[in-house]
Amino acid sequence: MWKLSYISEADFYNHVKSTIKKYGDKLASYDLKRFNKNTIDPIKLIFDKTVYRYTWKQIVDNEIFRQRDKSNNNDIGYFHQRIFSYIKNCIVPDNGWDVIYQNSDGIELPDKSLVHTVYVEMKNKHNTMNSASAGKTFIKMQNQLLNDDDCACFLVETIAQQSQNIKWETTVDKKKVGHKLIRRVSIDRFYALVTGQDDAFYQMCMTLPSVIKKAVDELQESIVPNDTVFDEIKNLSSEQNIDSEDMAIAMAIYMLGFGTYSGFNKQEII
Repeated sequence: MWKLSYISEADFYNHVKSTIKKYGDKLASYDLKRFNKNTIDPIKLIFDKTVYRYTWKQIVDNEIFRQRDKSNNNDIGYFHQRIFSYIKNCIVPDNGWDVIYQNSDGIELPDKSLVHTVYVEMKNKHNTMNSASAGKTFIKMQNQLLNDDDCACFLVETIAQQSQNIKWETTVDKKKVGHKLIRRVSIDRFYALVTGQDDAFYQMCMTLPSVIKKAVDELQESIVPNDTVFDEIKNLSSEQNIDSEDMAIAMAIYMLGFGTYSGFNKQEII
């Protein structure tokens, strides 16, 4: 039985599948050329491999994961934002605000203020905005309040310091500023507000793993990468005139970053 009352099973499944597809070329297979596109740091790999007691394959796989993961936050941001396009009274504009929530019956804030529209900027983590970015966002919200006296503006954080819906206070031009209609809201409280269900975000989280698995199983052939990096490194190591396999692989790793350096260009270790 489908447990999410505020979004249909088909809509949720299609949204999850669309998010997976957004991973795009990050799901493409890695070969050695792509792996070393921005030149890896061989010294760091050697330290990490030894300190964390990884195998060479594990450390290479970890580096591939790190490279893929660097840009995945944008795709997860897509998931958190676009899901509201399926939820009643929510709009996800193409630009401007991330989400706009409207309710003709009124939207009650913690201090009992009543508005009919909430404009939302979404952030992944509470600490991802520097002071300049925070100031710019706050001014944007102030301007919205000047143009619409029947609204509130929310900074919705996926990973907030705690569950909250509080007055947002920040610094603009070295002055502390705040307004009761400009608020910092954790995503669970925002889900509760727009759905009328206190544990709506929790229920979504509990449903998500099985839906992701179903979508991945359907998309499997198109998204499963065939990474060849370690095999290519092993081939390079076999060309080294070094008896120790471990040291031969280390040399192959060194050559990725230091191949033109003195000593390495002769394939020697000093």
